[in-house]
Amino acid sequence: MKNANLFQLGIGLETGAHAEDISRGVIDSAPMLELVTDNDRDDHFIRKDGTVFAGTHLIIEVEHGTGLDDETLIQNAFKDCVDACGATLLHIHTHKFSPQGVSGVAVLAESHISCHTWPEIGYGAFDVFMCGDAEPWNAVQVLKTAFATDNVHVRELRRGEEVVAEALG
Repeated sequence: MKNANLFQLGIGLETGAHAEDISRGVIDSAPMLELVTDNDRDDHFIRKDGTVFAGTHLIIEVEHGTGLDDETLIQNAFKDCVDACGATLLHIHTHKFSPQGVSGVAVLAESHISCHTWPEIGYGAFDVFMCGDAEPWNAVQVLKTAFATDNVHVRELRRGEEVVAEALG
């Protein structure tokens, strides 16, 4: 692979997160873990209905949608979801397949939005995963509007519910 291709894959890409990991140290190739829970730090965990969890993950199935082969439309739908949910966009990457279909991800400070589409059957599989104060359910109406369908099914997962509760003790 050429260096540009490796860069696209994130190999050799120095980021703030990478620098942070290095500053914490590595033992046996595994990063040291520490839970920071002081009152001056916003942990971005969600506290709802008497539970604490890492984030809300929506599995969204768009059926009988139009425009699911339009890479620009999907990128704009990602941006509209980010705005509607009150999230912070870091990066969008999409790929258009031949003869049809699009895969993509919007990387967020709060986590991600991703998709893979099968326009030949009007189907799009979307994931919306967000932590903190973001409102992932607001993405559902955005996707209905973007792909001109009311036929959208959603399942919600509370990610890390047991793990976070155990860690916070």
